[in-house]
Amino acid sequence: MSPDPLVIFETTARGLRRRELQKFALRLQKEVAGGGAYCCLISTDEHLRQLNREFRQADYATDVLSFPAPSPDGGLGDMAISVERAAEQAARHGHETHVELCILMLHGVLHLLGHDHEADKGQMRRLETRWRKAFGLPTGLIERTK
Repeated sequence: MSPDPLVIFETTARGLRRRELQKFALRLQKEVAGGGAYCCLISTDEHLRQLNREFRQADYATDVLSFPAPSPDGGLGDMAISVERAAEQAARHGHETHVELCILMLHGVLHLLGHDHEADKGQMRRLETRWRKAFGLPTGLIERTK
């Protein structure tokens, strides 16, 4: 099995339950990603806007960005999540920030595994729904936009 996923906290925002998020990242690695390791950066709107502008030519802060980079040792790549977007979305949907961060991590891992909800005729949505229910998480990102 690959090394444990690494969650890097670049911010000290409220609502971060670091230990719980690290444990959730391990569950995602084992149960969803089949052991494939990844790195998750928890950062700010400003940083996500910069990454979004640089890699997607979109000049706005977004909630999660995934950077698939499969490696021979089983690594999946990296993702970055805005804690500010997560807090806003959590408030809008009536749950805590750490819950929204888990939803975003699941979404990001599915992208790292090669799924693309904009082009796959609902496959990623079905997977996200299945895993979200298995983890006891509220409505996921893709379901919110339908």
